[in-house]
Amino acid sequence: MVVAEPSPRAHPHLTLVSGPARGGKSRWAEHLVASTALEVVYLATGPQLPDDPSWQERLRRHRDRRPGHWRCREVGGELAQALAALMAGQIGLVDSLGTWVAAHLALESEEWSRQCQRLRDAITDCRAPLVIVCEETGWGVVPSTAVGSRFRDRLGTLQERLQHGCDAAWLVLQGRALDLLALGHPVPTVP
Repeated sequence: MVVAEPSPRAHPHLTLVSGPARGGKSRWAEHLVASTALEVVYLATGPQLPDDPSWQERLRRHRDRRPGHWRCREVGGELAQALAALMAGQIGLVDSLGTWVAAHLALESEEWSRQCQRLRDAITDCRAPLVIVCEETGWGVVPSTAVGSRFRDRLGTLQERLQHGCDAAWLVLQGRALDLLALGHPVPTVP
């Protein structure tokens, strides 16, 4: 099997890898970081949920797929602080932005905006390149709850803002990775 090479720049500072559930985005992000000579630090933002067997199975599959020499930090909602701890010579793999957003859904609008700004600042100030896995939402089913709509809206808005500052962006679906910066055009912003 021939696997496409990452973007031409050796270590982009910020790479976004997005796509729908079960499309291969985590595997592609893992491929990108594994193709560097940097020490990989996997930053897991998901909850532990010890009483949820299906979630535990998903966590097990992710753990089993990662090389044993990769560091793993379970950071939950404390992603900005974890990014500040990364060092030159490392590469951070954040999996995923969606579980980070979910950890902060209860925040009111102003506090949410501050939390997003802290994250954007931490990404900008991070001494290590980053690959961030992002879920795509709203590709069909309209959320039937207010919290579902809040999640979709917050994640989509945050992804678009982060994309403006990224060096590489990939859309992964059906097991295929598409280079969005090479293939796409920016959508104009509304004044």
